[in-house]
Amino acid sequence: MTVYITNAKRTPVGVKDGIFSTIEAAHLAAPVIKTLADCSAVPPDEVILGNVTGPGGNIARLSALLAGLPQSVPGFTVDRQCSSGLEAIRLGAALVASGEAQHVIAGGCESSSTSLRPEKAVFSPQSIGDPEMGIAAEWLAEREEISRKDQDDYAVLSYRRFAESIAAARFTHEIVPVGGCSVDEAALKKRPIERMAPRAKSAFQPGGTVTALNASAFNDAACAVFMTSVEAPGMKVIASAASGADPNFPAASPVPAIEKLLMKTGLSVSDIDVWEINEAFAVKIIYTARKLGIPFEKINPDGGGLALGHPYGASGAMLVLRLFYGMQQRNERFGIAAVGSAGGIGVAMLFERV
Repeated sequence: MTVYITNAKRTPVGVKDGIFSTIEAAHLAAPVIKTLADCSAVPPDEVILGNVTGPGGNIARLSALLAGLPQSVPGFTVDRQCSSGLEAIRLGAALVASGEAQHVIAGGCESSSTSLRPEKAVFSPQSIGDPEMGIAAEWLAEREEISRKDQDDYAVLSYRRFAESIAAARFTHEIVPVGGCSVDEAALKKRPIERMAPRAKSAFQPGGTVTALNASAFNDAACAVFMTSVEAPGMKVIASAASGADPNFPAASPVPAIEKLLMKTGLSVSDIDVWEINEAFAVKIIYTARKLGIPFEKINPDGGGLALGHPYGASGAMLVLRLFYGMQQRNERFGIAAVGSAGGIGVAMLFERV
């Protein structure tokens, strides 16, 4: 059965201890779910949310109840680290495609501000290696000879594209206001990134190449999409793939997932009009682009996580949202969303504009 995405919404993205400093993850997700449900003639059969640093429990079910959905609508929560939001959409699509559900709301939410988990979880046995994400990004940069300038130049590009998107009001129709806030916190700050990037200090090791400006921040946000088996304008889910990789180089993990996805569909890199790849680190995008031969012009054309932010559980869903609106605005056919996660796991999904 064919799966269609007919709507996508998100909250503004807040910085840790910023505009959403006291709003818990479920209370960020609830307005998004309510908005998507209100736009549909029927309630969803399931709510699926990704979440990484929340308080435990079942945030998807809690969020659905807070949104006022009928108590008959269940919910379940996914943790695949940074891939969680994309994985939630992938699972929702599988339910619809199999006929187990007709309508699904899926996405993710994160509140770094209210998280009770300040320490890093264990993602891999020490016998294999389980580095901090920033250190792992440094290792990939060193192994692949990706310089500090390469990373800074890409960060400047991401910030510039984000600023252009704000100026063109490209995000206006996708944002659900929360707590009186309707604008991304990053958009409220004037940052002369071209001057700041070369002056930024190494963030994770002395003399390193990864800084606070070519790596993402800690953020708060929620994002979800409405999926259905009923044909409608928007996007069609074509295929998806997940793949494991070396846990010591998690920033490299989108590549095997994308390769697996392209092999499954018989498409080549040149067939894809636009790529949304999570910008946890600039080095991740540079590595993926070089390895697969993707031109930067086709990657994150509205800016990405370096500028906007990286609310872990929601980030994968935000990639799908960007494709949903961006491919319509630019009249593109095929788009891929891809994320690399802690522990060395990549997830990728292919969509076609309808």
